[in-house]
Amino acid sequence: MLDESLLDAPEALSAADRRGLLRGAAEAGARVRTAARHAAEAGIPELKPDGRPRAVLIAGPGAAAISAADLLGTLAGAGCPVIRLAPTGVAPAAGALRWELPGWAGPVDLLLIATPDGSEPGLSLLVEQAYRRGCTVAAVAPARSPLTESVDGAHGLFVQMATAPYEPGAPSAASAPGVLWALLTPLLALLDRTGLVTAPPEALQKVADRLDQIAERCGPAVATYNNPAKTLAAELAEALPVIWTEGTSAGPAGRRFVGALAELAGRPALAAELPEALDAHSVLLSGALAAGADPDDFFRDRVEEAQVMHARVVLLRDRPTSGLSAAPAARELALSHDTPISELEPEDGGDLETLAELIAITDFAAVYLALASGA
Repeated sequence: MLDESLLDAPEALSAADRRGLLRGAAEAGARVRTAARHAAEAGIPELKPDGRPRAVLIAGPGAAAISAADLLGTLAGAGCPVIRLAPTGVAPAAGALRWELPGWAGPVDLLLIATPDGSEPGLSLLVEQAYRRGCTVAAVAPARSPLTESVDGAHGLFVQMATAPYEPGAPSAASAPGVLWALLTPLLALLDRTGLVTAPPEALQKVADRLDQIAERCGPAVATYNNPAKTLAAELAEALPVIWTEGTSAGPAGRRFVGALAELAGRPALAAELPEALDAHSVLLSGALAAGADPDDFFRDRVEEAQVMHARVVLLRDRPTSGLSAAPAARELALSHDTPISELEPEDGGDLETLAELIAITDFAAVYLALASGA
């Protein structure tokens, strides 16, 4: 059960935030600036690549690496395939994970490693494998981690991950606010040098500024009625989030939201892109999860019976392709099944800025859900 009164009690929220999630969300902009500085110190702005790689391979553990690959693939578009190397192993522990290069990987490909840990032996073995194949290697990880020596030995590029001074020695949750931007920012700067994405220093500065603006709008001191993240968290209190996305940036932001809800708040959610989401989830909205499927019975025992979870559509929108939008059809489908709908649409800006806004608001919402539900 969600304690909605906690949302408007900043001191209580702070006391409940044992993992430092709110502080991490508020410092996302600062994390981007620190990560950009680390990228500059590693020499990324001076790189002069010999053309674009044939493919970009991304390896790393957990939700941050998944989101980074998703975001970079979306931003690169048709310019170059961006492929995440999924790990294998008997457990998600650092010592058990293993990664393998595809058989075709070679000197014309680029391997990117993104990890908030850096102690995974499997990633060091992957670097050695890439070196034997002639792949160019770049990694973002905590300083003085075992991965540093492996990358140096393979004549690769290592960028220190931007961390906050208050963070404990143990690795952060892969979905924790700040971890994604700490890993993603240097990779954006690197791929900007290859011409695969457009992320010059001034664009990264705008991303940091936008993240700061969202932190001001969504901070714990801002009341729920004027706080889009708290409002969304309250709306999802007893709901199954069905996240529909439209636009270039919205797709990966929606999938990131699903991961954050699961890892931070322990909440299941579904995501799909419009217009295909209308077919994919139409039966779901007309079934037992639809709000109209369980009319309120006056004689129902509200103490003994568990709260029934119903779907709630969350529509994340960016600028739709060619000006065409399936949003009206989405609203009509949801409302025809008595399914409530929440909408988020970023302010104008570049692709990176709108992406940052959607991720930041939904990150804050996941954090508020986690804190108010005692996760």
